[in-house]
Amino acid sequence: MKAKQLSIFLENKSGRLTEVTDVLGEAGVNLSAMSIADNSDFGILRCIVSDPDKAYQVLKEHHFAVKITDVIGFVCPNTSGSLAVVLRYLSEKGIFIEYMYSFANGDVAHVIIRPTDLDTCEKVLEEKKVELMAANDLYKL
Repeated sequence: MKAKQLSIFLENKSGRLTEVTDVLGEAGVNLSAMSIADNSDFGILRCIVSDPDKAYQVLKEHHFAVKITDVIGFVCPNTSGSLAVVLRYLSEKGIFIEYMYSFANGDVAHVIIRPTDLDTCEKVLEEKKVELMAANDLYKL
């Protein structure tokens, strides 16, 4: 089940992340999960939010460079080797993962991936009985 993720491009300077969280907070948009990758000039904040379309709009209105990308969220046990099992399912089918972020909460881990082939990835995970997360469930984490 695909979900919408925001990718926000930020200059590497103090306060830019605060500006994004201020804009989202003032709009009543909650951050469910996020990851930041950076290089010397800019960073990319990837995040799952409670209302991706609203977040996109308010960030654009505040002149942020932002785009919406489809991702897949799934749940696996928070035990050693569980993620490796799921990733093996995908690699055996030649599915490349561009990036991934995750967080554990008690006995489960929530994982968000951006595969190069979303439809095939989703099909493989369904066939292997991996618990996929509905977009609305991801947005409410």
